[in-house]
Amino acid sequence: MEPKTTPRDFFLWLGAIAAFYGSVISFLTLLFEYINRTHPDPLAYFADPYASTVRLAMATLVVLAPVTVALVYLIRRTIMEDRSREHLWVRRWAIMLTLFIAGATVAVDLITLLTTFLGGEITVRFVLKVAVVLLVAVLVFLHFLAELRGYWFREPRRAHVVAGAALVLALLTVLAGFVIVGTPSEMRMSRFDQQKVQDLQTLQYEIANYYQLKRELPDSLAELADPFTTYGLPADPQGGAYRYEKTGDLSFRLCATFNRESEDLAGQGGYGHSMARPMMGGIEETWQHGAGETCFTRTIDPERYPPAPKPL
Repeated sequence: MEPKTTPRDFFLWLGAIAAFYGSVISFLTLLFEYINRTHPDPLAYFADPYASTVRLAMATLVVLAPVTVALVYLIRRTIMEDRSREHLWVRRWAIMLTLFIAGATVAVDLITLLTTFLGGEITVRFVLKVAVVLLVAVLVFLHFLAELRGYWFREPRRAHVVAGAALVLALLTVLAGFVIVGTPSEMRMSRFDQQKVQDLQTLQYEIANYYQLKRELPDSLAELADPFTTYGLPADPQGGAYRYEKTGDLSFRLCATFNRESEDLAGQGGYGHSMARPMMGGIEETWQHGAGETCFTRTIDPERYPPAPKPL
């Protein structure tokens, strides 16, 4: 007679499978992002300067990997105390579903590899991603096949070794993220720099708008303030000051002090995600900067930014 599935059994297995899937997806996401950054592709888009995907995947893996190991340990201890619980329907469904997904992933992965190879589009970056997916899918398939056949109950020490190795691998993957995208303190400095670039963009737009309205460049940033629109000049988030210098009738300089040298993120993004460079009026701009004070020279093109006609 099949043992009765209790709510505890159901939610233990549901939690274990959900945490396991989340851990695997986060692990693959991190490896994909690392491959993108270490093997740029000129046909790929710009990477996210805030590394939002990496940070989310790192946080998810840090939480869900230990949760998965803990829940699997509770499930196996329950089964060891009552071997009849090895035949619960929820256990069979969870294992068979995972085997099906892992097997289908292997098949799709190989089909994708062959299709891309026949199309002559093979790159090191693509091969690495295919190899990572194939390796993870095969390992997951073999692990749950052994689970289905009761191997881990016969070899509990090896089960503990596998669990420990999985935690160590998750830890190393997270630590690699700090090496590739930077520590939290470095990320905060980068976010300060990104805000400064956005402020300079705003100032540049206001200067161009001022020129179009008054047919001349402002002598100082204070002239950009408009009490009727309650527009306030952006301030340096770290307490410094942005510097403006009029260098000609149509040219000017904007300066700010940055914490870190800007990264060239070209080609480090994924194939379906565009992080476009900052643009103004349809013109692609360059905001690459070094550490310390950096100035950006701009020249207004009267044909691109024609002054507003004078009222009659």
